[in-house]
Amino acid sequence: MASREELEKALQSYVGKEIGPEWVASDPVNQAMVRHFCAAVGDTNPVYLDENAAAASVHDGIVAPPTMMDAWTMPGMDAAWVHSEGEPQDKQVELHRLLSDHGYTGVVATNQEQEYERYLRPGDRITARIVFDSISEQKATPLGIGYFITTLYTFSDQNGEKVGSMSFRVLKYKPAQQAQAVAEDGGATAAAKPQRIRPPMGHDNSWWWDAINDGELRIQKCTSCGTLRHPPRPMCGECRSLEWDSIVASGKGTLHSHTVLHHPKFPGFDYPVICALVDLEEGTRLVSNVVDCNPEDLEIGMPLQASIEKVDDEMQLPLFRPVR
Repeated sequence: MASREELEKALQSYVGKEIGPEWVASDPVNQAMVRHFCAAVGDTNPVYLDENAAAASVHDGIVAPPTMMDAWTMPGMDAAWVHSEGEPQDKQVELHRLLSDHGYTGVVATNQEQEYERYLRPGDRITARIVFDSISEQKATPLGIGYFITTLYTFSDQNGEKVGSMSFRVLKYKPAQQAQAVAEDGGATAAAKPQRIRPPMGHDNSWWWDAINDGELRIQKCTSCGTLRHPPRPMCGECRSLEWDSIVASGKGTLHSHTVLHHPKFPGFDYPVICALVDLEEGTRLVSNVVDCNPEDLEIGMPLQASIEKVDDEMQLPLFRPVR
């Protein structure tokens, strides 16, 4: 394995390079997608949605939300840009593989900045050119040691005129536990498996996690009207009571829906990950993982049984298995 100096020299060789072919929008800017975007983010500005209001505004017609700029050129999951022999055309994939091979297996987005030259209008066809803008020296962060990688996107219209830009920064890091394990034994033994991302815990749900750590799957119950609810929250949605208790769930349920995750690969998970929405027999639903099951064997309505298990050295979760 290359030394740190050799690795950092290799990293700097990427700065200024394009990550791959230009990204050309599959479709021109159009009002239908603008409407979907506004509905998703809750933006009701009439210059994006109402032709008459937009015509009477300073824009003299419908325009797209500026923050939607990069959405027009986003590729789908099938746009992997891979040669037939398996080598990536996308230099970003190549760079991340290089860092992963050196133990920097974690990745997290840190910040994004956009600048706009003009509003986009229906009919504009957007192209994005992407280059590596900078790669930092090694940094120590709460997540672990790593490198900040900044990519610069330049967006242009069908006439080749710049309409905006965006810088996007990620931290590619060696998880703290892994780095500590390597430091303590000089790399002589394999690093510990990274932990999963920790769920938010606070006043309203810490009791539920405490029960999980005690081996119990509990459901919050309103003591005024008896309604069960999950996830935990301070007020009953039926009678508005703040009084509550909990019951122990049996763990029996059925599969309501599911999705199978292959990408992006976060540390701490074994892929593919089956994410399931489970109907518990008590009447509430729970989002969890189905394990010990091939994704192709999943069927809506199939019976499942939960068990509380450790998913890393510190955290327990209720996981579901098919009832054979």
